[in-house]
Amino acid sequence: MQPSTPDLVTRSLRAVWHPCTQMKHHERIPLLPIVRAQGAWLHDAHGRRYLDGISSWWVNLFGHAHPAINAAVTEQLGTLEHVMLAGCTHEPAVLLAERLSALTDGTLGHAFFASDGASAVEIALKMSFHFWRNHGHADKRDFVCIDNGYHGETLGALAVTDVALFRDAYGPLLRHAHRVPSPDARLALPGESPAQLATRALAEVARLFEARASHIAAIIVEPLVQCAAGMAMHHPSYLSGLRRLCDAHGVHLIADEIAVGFGRTGTFFAHEQAGIRPDFLCLSKGISGGYLPLSVVLSTDDVHAAFYADEVARGFLHSHSYTGNPLACRAALATLDLFESTDAIATNQARFDALEQGLHALASHPRVTHLRRRGAILAFDVDDHVQAGQLGFAQRYARHALAAGALLRPIGRTVYLMPPYILDEEEIAQLITATLDALERTLNENQ
Repeated sequence: MQPSTPDLVTRSLRAVWHPCTQMKHHERIPLLPIVRAQGAWLHDAHGRRYLDGISSWWVNLFGHAHPAINAAVTEQLGTLEHVMLAGCTHEPAVLLAERLSALTDGTLGHAFFASDGASAVEIALKMSFHFWRNHGHADKRDFVCIDNGYHGETLGALAVTDVALFRDAYGPLLRHAHRVPSPDARLALPGESPAQLATRALAEVARLFEARASHIAAIIVEPLVQCAAGMAMHHPSYLSGLRRLCDAHGVHLIADEIAVGFGRTGTFFAHEQAGIRPDFLCLSKGISGGYLPLSVVLSTDDVHAAFYADEVARGFLHSHSYTGNPLACRAALATLDLFESTDAIATNQARFDALEQGLHALASHPRVTHLRRRGAILAFDVDDHVQAGQLGFAQRYARHALAAGALLRPIGRTVYLMPPYILDEEEIAQLITATLDALERTLNENQ
């Protein structure tokens, strides 16, 4: 029996504190009461359905209630639902670690599991600092982040996040981190190519490393796309340049692929497009196909060896109760199976080519700038004039998108599409129509 909409919404507002939300705004923006999901579609308590154009915060890669992932989790549920990974082990965690290592050609052969993306970032930061301390370089405790980068909202992750709303609210609690310019291609000077902009941004990293490398443990970057910055895309040469600078100055490279891994940028891992490997690779979101909380940090033999000793204090001192949960690992293994059985990376090319072609007219729209795509991520920026007392562009656009049958949540004035890897021709057409219809309705409110 489905709950009535008013009952579910009212109870939620009374009992649930929703994430990244000013709860008072829900006096004007109703909650969406979702009661079931199937494939690319979410169904609400009114009997309406919405195409999930953002993969439910970028996690649902192969659609909701996928029979293969359902079967894998159900089978695992009948044998082992959980056991602590301190002093114990189990096959799903071992198999997943081995398969992820193989996807990096064995370069990143050691997997440390956690439950969410911010935890993965915390692990990478702590591992880097502890690595240098174990090697007698305790002064290497600074971190470098990129302007407008986002790495999570726990205190360590927030210290290397440059989103003003979060940073300003909790700034007094945070460690200082060095910030370097973003290689965001939208920041290019007239006549400057994305590659040239990347070179200019790298020059600032080089200056910082030359002055402070003896105190810097690591630099953290979102490879190819800074998602929370409004899908800011950069040239792969920025990553290869970072790798060279890190090697030259003895600084770790942390690749935060929590949002951009698992095929989102057109290759399985985003950093592959630069022909490099990082020292630490942070993964989460799509890793379990959107089913269960799971994250992992992959690291090199060199990193792992720095902690391998008789002394407990030289070991990596970090844990999570649900580390390597068997159900989540089994969902992740089923998700990796789907990449192979559907040839997802190759088939996505045609799917997202069609989506890009359907939005091509926006390139000449008088209120749209920077129509762009990287793999399975499409985005454009909108020149919107908000009137006094009016909701912001993102809230208004999201409302019109729902009316058009799609779940889309702009970041500021950036509209982006990150749907699951399963859309058929009809669903692609529906998503294009909803995207364009919501844009015109939003802009027409001010006319």
